Amino acid sequence: MADPMKIRAQMKGDVAEVRVLMAHAMETGQRKDNAGNLVPAHFIQQVTVEVGGKLVIQGQTGTSVSRNPVFAFKVKGAKAGDKVVVNWVDNKGDKRTDEAAIAA
Repeated sequence: MADPMKIRAQMKGDVAEVRVLMAHAMETGQRKDNAGNLVPAHFIQQVTVEVGGKLVIQGQTGTSVSRNPVFAFKVKGAKAGDKVVVNWVDNKGDKRTDEAAIAA
């Protein structure tokens, strides 16, 4: 199982600013190991984010995203205390879900 995501969410006026660090190797399938063998592709394919029970982001990523990617976004209509739930699924079927509350 992957390491937990680090989620920071804070209100700035009437907008919630959210930053998510996703611990993942994000292998492209083009890198070779020390023996000269290709390292198999292993990357996050789908990401969803819910804030306060409402889906706010649903997206796809690919091999061009760096290792341990950081995603940042702003959400209007959120309130301090609302739960931010982030899910990802990678190309091997591995999944991760983490959550955090929006700070005031």
